Amino acid sequence: MNAPVGDVEVVQGGRRSPGLLNLLAPVFERQLDTIDRGIAEGSLQVTLPTGEARLLGGRAEGPAAIVDLRSWRALIRLGLSGSGGWYEAWAAGEWASPDPVQLFALFTRNRTSLARPARATGPSLLVRRFLHWVRRNHQRGSRRNIQFHYDLGNDFYLPWLDASMTYSSALFEAPDQPLEAAQAAKLRAILERTETKPGDRILEIGCGWGSFAELALREGRRVHGITLSTEQRAFAEARNAALSGGEFTLTDYRAVTGQFDAVASIEMAEAVGREYWPAYLSAIARALKPGGRAALQVITFDDAFFEDYANNVDFIQTYVFPGGLLISEREFARVAAEHGLRWSGPFRFGLDYAETLRLWLERFDRAVAEGRLPGQFDRKFIDLWRYYLMYCEGGFRGGSIDVVQVTLVKDACV
Repeated sequence: MNAPVGDVEVVQGGRRSPGLLNLLAPVFERQLDTIDRGIAEGSLQVTLPTGEARLLGGRAEGPAAIVDLRSWRALIRLGLSGSGGWYEAWAAGEWASPDPVQLFALFTRNRTSLARPARATGPSLLVRRFLHWVRRNHQRGSRRNIQFHYDLGNDFYLPWLDASMTYSSALFEAPDQPLEAAQAAKLRAILERTETKPGDRILEIGCGWGSFAELALREGRRVHGITLSTEQRAFAEARNAALSGGEFTLTDYRAVTGQFDAVASIEMAEAVGREYWPAYLSAIARALKPGGRAALQVITFDDAFFEDYANNVDFIQTYVFPGGLLISEREFARVAAEHGLRWSGPFRFGLDYAETLRLWLERFDRAVAEGRLPGQFDRKFIDLWRYYLMYCEGGFRGGSIDVVQVTLVKDACV
């Protein structure tokens, strides 16, 4: 007969045998009581390490999540390290779910009352804050952080992004629209916001793999695309080599010189970091001719909870995108105004991002099953990215995060 060691759980006769942490079960039950009281919309069906089932919430319509809580350790990690700890528990097999997206959507839908359990505390928070500060986005740090995420290799992204290699939210104009068409609609919407004409020059801050530049060049614009990713620059240059008017450089936004008729920047601001928002918006203002327009697409975090979010360090900042921070629309617009940029025509389409992420995960899983990802990416890395895509989808479906297209207009008198 097997016996539990620590909090390792074994199956005996088809039933769970909880480990020594079961002695503290009343403490963990109180933690679950707190979560139960915080679920105003939706429900969470939990199977406890003892094998017992418990329903949390269920008082109003909302996301219906199911969690198999295999070890009490998962709740310890959640209490100490927030969303980062909850990921670590998942990676360790301490909890599982048939659909984690619903769990993330449930927590974000009920963010008013469940924000605290998703935040790191105590020594864990201090350590995570220090590591996040070390990876802040000064010029050398920005290059390192961008390369950490985007220089995983073009062969990593090719199998699961759409054919245009566009790594940002699509804009779905109709139900069941193919991802490629929805990405094209997004790019065209950004180009239209610039109000440029053939021959005009556009600066693209964070040009990615060059899909927006390709559209703009085909429409007769001239484009200077900047990035800090060597992989993206090489791809963007190759895809646009046959088109005239394109230039792609490894340039920090703070080092841009000259003026342009317009600026485009698609989901780049999230990589800047709050302390560098003034530098980023100042760079846009300097680059624009008087009366010029900057077309931005940014991922925003609910303003009502932004300070708590910004003062913490979440799963994505720890494991996926060092130095990153989503945008407070209210504060970002204020800083833009201080640099002579008027916030105009915001359009929000967060559920489109949720659908984009769902399709990316489908493609990612298919690429994994067919062995089309590069061999250096092991199971742990693949699982991290699956979790990342599900975590983000749940955030958009729950409403704590959104995606916005907006135009920043420079005063014609400046």
